[in-house]
Amino acid sequence: PERSFDVGIAEQHAVTFSAGLSTQGFIPFCNIYSTFLQRAYDQLIHDVALQKLHVVFCLDRAGLVGEDGATHQGVFDLAYLRCIPNMIIAAPLNEIELRNLMYTAQSKQMAPFAIRYPRGKGVLDNWQEAPFQQIEIGKANILSKGYDICIVSIGHIGNMIIDIIAEFNNNDINLGHCDIRFLKPIDEVILHKIFKRYKNIITIEDGCLKGGMGSLILEFASDNNYKNHIFRFGVPDSFIEHGTQKEQRIECGYDKNTVIKKIKEILSYK
Repeated sequence: PERSFDVGIAEQHAVTFSAGLSTQGFIPFCNIYSTFLQRAYDQLIHDVALQKLHVVFCLDRAGLVGEDGATHQGVFDLAYLRCIPNMIIAAPLNEIELRNLMYTAQSKQMAPFAIRYPRGKGVLDNWQEAPFQQIEIGKANILSKGYDICIVSIGHIGNMIIDIIAEFNNNDINLGHCDIRFLKPIDEVILHKIFKRYKNIITIEDGCLKGGMGSLILEFASDNNYKNHIFRFGVPDSFIEHGTQKEQRIECGYDKNTVIKKIKEILSYK
């Protein structure tokens, strides 16, 4: 308790307070809902990022939030954070990765570090028993290799892709899957390998399509003159109303069945 401060509903103050702590040698963890960090965008840029202060932002309720409603959908953070210089932006696949990202973020002096994670349940049992490990900044994780198609995901939505790929593997169809993990800095070494190996690339994120991870992959392809086919899944350019997370994913077009349908279309598989 002596190492925590509740500033109330004052997100701008929380960010500037964290900046002040950082200048005095502390490593503050600034914990805010994704959608409410938007209120402190100016402070994030001028008080933290401009000075390259070591503040760790833990962004809860990132992505679709279900019945919390349109005001709480944390779908914009990947887009509004990645345009800010000096930022590190990461999204864990599961509980172990979340803990390791938090461990990494405080382990040594570094730039502002944002970790986004969703509302909802975990996916692992006994995750507390895993040892702490540092994660290399900007390093993606290849979860499976295949042919023709590689799916690039970021964050917890990758668990749905793991299930999808398992179903295709049962039919002797091997798909590639890369958990990009860091939006910034992004793993360009891995991306070059993916673009050279796979003709078709699918991106999926629990966030807005405008300016998000899929947009960054398109920019990478354009900057490097790649001609691969790229298909993007995420939240469309609209506000998402109340509903369960499952209903919202269906509405947004990146639920499990819709993604499977697209893969089959690409493969001409029936």
